[in-house]
Parts: sequence; structure tokens; C-alpha cells
Amino acid sequence: MTSRGAGRRVRKSAAERRHEIVAAAARVGLEEGLECVTRQRIADGLGVQSGLIHHYFPVVEELVAEAFARATTAELDGLLPEGEVAAAGAEAGADSPLGTLRRFFTLISGAEFDNVSRLWLNARHLSRYRPVLHGQVVVQELRWCRRIERIVERGVRERVFRCEDPWGAAVRILAVVDGAGAYINTSADRRAAPLADLARTLAEAELGLPAGGLRVP
Repeated sequence: MTSRGAGRRVRKSAAERRHEIVAAAARVGLEEGLECVTRQRIADGLGVQSGLIHHYFPVVEELVAEAFARATTAELDGLLPEGEVAAAGAEAGADSPLGTLRRFFTLISGAEFDNVSRLWLNARHLSRYRPVLHGQVVVQELRWCRRIERIVERGVRERVFRCEDPWGAAVRILAVVDGAGAYINTSADRRAAPLADLARTLAEAELGLPAGGLRVP
């Protein structure tokens, strides 16, 4: 379990190697689809023997599930940051409930996260037949809902939002976001305009905001 550095061989720790394998699998899942996450494909990409991948992941379905979790967690933290990442934007007002959701809807209206939308569609389909992946899909869906719920709750406390059911609002907002994402594999020029403001408009109604209240000024 070594890799070649500048003139010498450097042994990676088990944690570093495992992280490397999952990160490589996440990239393959995003770019090619979860069906392409195989031991041989990941080994070839890392320049190692497939037996090394088997050592860390005797059950390849666990690697598929972790790859999905890695990619979607990165997406969540990028779109709806919290903790230290969110605090970094607090000075500019981006950490406020309103600022956070305005940023979220602006980002998802672009093409930057299209690969992750395809990954979600891919994972939900495959999870019908793969129990380990199904479990991870459920976990990630709940994480998304809970993070939006917390943002809404904070906005209600700060009197920015009016919402009697933050959990229900979070579920409905994500259902519309995911519903729009179901069209990710169709022609972008025919789906973009009709779906552009669908989730944002619903969220404004759910949170008691005026039309356009979640647009970046």
C-alpha cells in the first residue's frame, strides 16, 4: 500500500488510502454513473491492483453507497453550508437564513450541479435493487431535509420567515427541486425556462415571502 512520490515510495495510512478510494469512486459516479463504480475501474484510475480495493471494500456495494454519500454530502455543504463554512460568509450576510436560501436557489438554477442531479436520479433508480445504496439514499435525503428545516426554523425565530411547519416546508421544497431534477437528462433548452423559478416560487409561498423574495437583489 505505497505510492510513488518524488524519488521515493511513501506509505499511505489506511485512512488516507480509504479516503482516496472513496473520492475516486465518487468522481466516477458523478462523471460516468454509479454502475461504473467497480473495483477494477477504481483500481485502474488509481493505478493500483484491484485486490487493494477489495481489501478496503470486500462488498463493492458498500463502496458504491459511500461514493454516493461522499458526492452528495459535498453538494449539500456547497449549496447549504453550515458550521465553520457558513460562518465564513456571515460577515457578508450570506449566513442569514434569507441569504443562505437566496444563494441556494441561485446556484441550483445554473448548470454547475447538473452532474449531481444526474447522480441522484441514478441512485434512486438503482436503490430499488441495491439495499445498501437504498439505505444511504434515505440517509442523505433526511440530511437534506433536516438542514433546510433548521434554516427555516432559524428564519422563523428571527422573524424573517412565516412558517408553521418547517419540516413540511423543507420536504415540499426538496420534492420540487428533485422533481425538476428528474428532467436533467432531457434537452436543457426546453426545460430550463419553464422550471427555472418553480422551486423558488414554491419556497417563497411556504415561507411567507413576497414574490421574488428569494432572488438575489
